[in-house]
Amino acid sequence: MKAEVFLPEDYKPAEDEPFMNDLQLEYFRRKLINWKSEILEDSRDTIEGMKDSTRNIPDVADRASEETDRALELRTRDRQRKLVSKIDSALRRIEEGEYGYCEITGEPISLKRLDARPIATMSLEAQERHERREKVHRDD
Repeated sequence: MKAEVFLPEDYKPAEDEPFMNDLQLEYFRRKLINWKSEILEDSRDTIEGMKDSTRNIPDVADRASEETDRALELRTRDRQRKLVSKIDSALRRIEEGEYGYCEITGEPISLKRLDARPIATMSLEAQERHERREKVHRDD
C-alpha cells in the first residue's frame, strides 16, 4: 500500500507537470470516490422515497403518471449503477498504474478530458474513431 499523498485543496492537474504523477493520481482517485459516494447516496434517497411514496392512487391518470415517474427513476438508477461499475474500473486502473492512458493507442488521455470525464478509457481521437465506426455499422 502506498503512503497517502497530501493533496492541496486547490490542486488542479496541469500540463506542465509529469503525466499521472502521484498528485494527479490522487486528484482523480478522490474525484472518482466522491462521485461514487454521491451516486450511492442518491440511490439510497431514491429507494427511501419509493418506499415512502407507495400508495394506492384511485385516479387512473394520476396512477399512470406516478408509474411513469417511477419507471424513469428506475431507469436513471440503472444507468447510475452502470456508472458506478465504470468508476470502480477507473479506480482499479489507478491502482494498477494504467489510469490516464488510452486503451486503444496507449497514448495519454488529455487532462481536460479526464477532468470532465474521469472514467474515460480512450483519448478523444480514439473515442471519435470508435463512434464513427459504430455509426457506420449501425446504419447497415
